Amino acid sequence: MILLSRIRTAMAPGAACLALALGACAPTEPAGLVQAESPEAARLSLSPETEPVDPALYAARPDGAWTIPAIDVGRFPPGLLRHTVPYAGAEAPGTIVIDTKGPFLYYVEPGGQAIRYGIAIGREGFGWTGEGRIARTARWPGWTPPPEMIARDPSLRPWAGGMPGGPRNPLGARALYIYFGGADSGFRIHGTNQPGSIGWAASSGCFRMLNQDVIDLYDRVRLGAPVRVI
Repeated sequence: MILLSRIRTAMAPGAACLALALGACAPTEPAGLVQAESPEAARLSLSPETEPVDPALYAARPDGAWTIPAIDVGRFPPGLLRHTVPYAGAEAPGTIVIDTKGPFLYYVEPGGQAIRYGIAIGREGFGWTGEGRIARTARWPGWTPPPEMIARDPSLRPWAGGMPGGPRNPLGARALYIYFGGADSGFRIHGTNQPGSIGWAASSGCFRMLNQDVIDLYDRVRLGAPVRVI
């Protein structure tokens, strides 16, 4: 049975400033993914479940003006794919709980269950814990790299005025925007055009999901949903 501790976490020191500095999520830095930064569990099977994942969950699908490519489920440890699992936490149904040690995102459902998704988390120096709420959502969101990111990676300069939504956009097919109080934190839960990053510490503090999974989560979450990052 999945059991998440009921430790109440506060925003990590400096995380609020980091959010303001980021202003947006980022694609992988030019150096690429660093295996040493991957949570240990992401290199393992990750999953107590033995039932196979239905490939239909990750089939190609049209979505608005674009088609989302199929995901080869055989390339992923079973635990990084979508499962309904037992959940013994005290959070109310509708809460999003992000376990950065998994790395997993849980959407809490009634009856002691949750839907668990594999995610990518912030790489070293960009991780955080805390609480917020989903105050905005978007389909095929646009993305604007902040000046700090462009300074690190000048190849992003053409998008200083914003990149429109679409398959090339690093936010993928959906985005859920995390607010602290009434302010946009700069952190998002979003899809990705780099599915191989799932299970790794790869982002600038946002939480990536496979596009098929973020669409599933988007269709379930209501505005105002609590988010706990532990």
